[in-house]
Amino acid sequence: MRNKLYILFEYLYLIMAGFSVYVTVTSWNEDRNRAYLFLFFTVVAIFMFFLKRNFRKKIENSKNQ
Repeated sequence: MRNKLYILFEYLYLIMAGFSVYVTVTSWNEDRNRAYLFLFFTVVAIFMFFLKRNFRKKIENSKNQ
């Protein structure tokens, strides 16, 4: 059960990144500061996805050994 929860949060970070990209593209011409903020959120969300994925795989490998 816990493993499924970790996977769910990983993909929620990707959804958050996708939403941030959408907001960045739609507000690029109107409010550049907001676009940069959401661009930053995109980078952080993608970084968190890979960080959580790496952490989950380490836990799975330690349990299997």
